[in-house]
Amino acid sequence: MNRNYDPGPSLRILKIFKSLPDYRPNSDLFWLDWGPVFYRGRLDGSAKLLLIASDPGPTERIANRVLVGNAGQRVQGFLNKIGLTKSYACLNGHAYSLFPSKLSKGIQLLADPDLTQWRNELFDSITSGKLQAVVAFGEVAHKTAELWNTRPNVPVFNTFHPSYRGPENKLLDDWNRVVLELRNIITPDKKVNTTGNAYGTEFEESDYSRIPSYDLPFGVPEFLGDDKWRRMGTGNNSVSRPSPDDRHTLLWKAPII
Repeated sequence: MNRNYDPGPSLRILKIFKSLPDYRPNSDLFWLDWGPVFYRGRLDGSAKLLLIASDPGPTERIANRVLVGNAGQRVQGFLNKIGLTKSYACLNGHAYSLFPSKLSKGIQLLADPDLTQWRNELFDSITSGKLQAVVAFGEVAHKTAELWNTRPNVPVFNTFHPSYRGPENKLLDDWNRVVLELRNIITPDKKVNTTGNAYGTEFEESDYSRIPSYDLPFGVPEFLGDDKWRRMGTGNNSVSRPSPDDRHTLLWKAPII
């Protein structure tokens, strides 16, 4: 096995993770049983782009990393179109999975003073003068970026979450806007074609990218972070929460080899 893996957070960042405020008073809003998920990508200040999303989904809980499932593989394709292969960090507004029906209350909770202070300390600790822009995916992320009052003086792009349930062409039109603007701001890790639109009118498989192994913990199966086999079949994600036991059970399917 010749793959690089994420070694995990430094002791300094781990201390912040461990100080996460108690979510139990808001247990009606979140799936708490499986614990929090904090990040994906670089935590050492080398990120040129910070991506903010909403909250972890089932695949993120399995991987213990942010933006790893179908939505995360869309985001990885987004990064490729900018020319970033490693110089990025992904964080969420909430460390626990939010019930979709509780979205409005989840957004309100972001302004809780303890959560805001904790989140901003984390955001400050993983960014540096190398940061060139922030992308906020979805309403939770938009509010999170707004509440980051110590944010560096870099442009913030608010756009749709990769799991946006509205018209796909509406999402892709706005992602085109953001990608084209970022290409003029971000110093790429690799050369990228900067001519023409980044996306068409619907997602193609070429718009996805597998999650690189150096963003994942050591020992995970090789197929984790690549759900192409699901997209080519009957679904999008290999991990799901079965009803009615969705607070306690996750279903994880492996591809048939």
